[in-house]
Amino acid sequence: MTLSQTLRVLLVDDEPLARSRLRTLLGDCPPPQPLVLGEAGDAVAAMDWLSRNACDVVLLDIHMPGADGMQMAQAVQTLPQPPAVVFVTAHAEHAVQAFELDAVDYLTKPVRLERLRMALKKAEQRMSVNKADKPEKASNFVLIHDRGRTERVPLADIVYLRAELKYVTVRTRERTLIYDGSLAEFEERHGAHWLRIHRNALVARHAIRSLEKHHDAEEGDGWAVRLNSVPEPLAVSRRQLAAVREALGKG
Repeated sequence: MTLSQTLRVLLVDDEPLARSRLRTLLGDCPPPQPLVLGEAGDAVAAMDWLSRNACDVVLLDIHMPGADGMQMAQAVQTLPQPPAVVFVTAHAEHAVQAFELDAVDYLTKPVRLERLRMALKKAEQRMSVNKADKPEKASNFVLIHDRGRTERVPLADIVYLRAELKYVTVRTRERTLIYDGSLAEFEERHGAHWLRIHRNALVARHAIRSLEKHHDAEEGDGWAVRLNSVPEPLAVSRRQLAAVREALGKG
């Protein structure tokens, strides 16, 4: 049950000892060994990590403070390129629901090395199937033309788009770029993972962190969303307020 590639792993469990145990087991796997890129003690921290990083597999506990593993698994599926989810829990009674959420496998604690290796192999096989079914195409990125240079910007890197006076800005974690198309065109092509919060703004659903009251110099008192990875709030129109609240509830 040897892997054919190095899998990038995120560990999510509110118990540090449980994460340490999984890290040790992963280290005991034969080469190529899985690589633990990050750890999180709750679903909010884990989704924040996933908004800034990519991985292949999430080893996910179910019973955690705040949002539980089931809720997080639903949120993971809204990501542009969702990783495979393997539940790791002391409770066997959630297995049916876990597979309904498209989990790759369901491990009960204490986890045995051979069982973990089987789960990772299933995750690798899922990745191969997904790549065969969904070859890379234009819908996975946007083209940015800037000063004679054309660049592919992955959708997973984009936090929001906002229409300015004569152009649309694309905001990633590190940069602000100019997009040649319109918000309506982008929404039509990539709408499933994006939410219109205002007539002039689209945000990545997985990046929405909170909704709060906000005062805007032009529109007065209202509401704004806070997004993972960027400091600036974005105004929410009254028309879109219910949709934003619904998106937060699902996340």
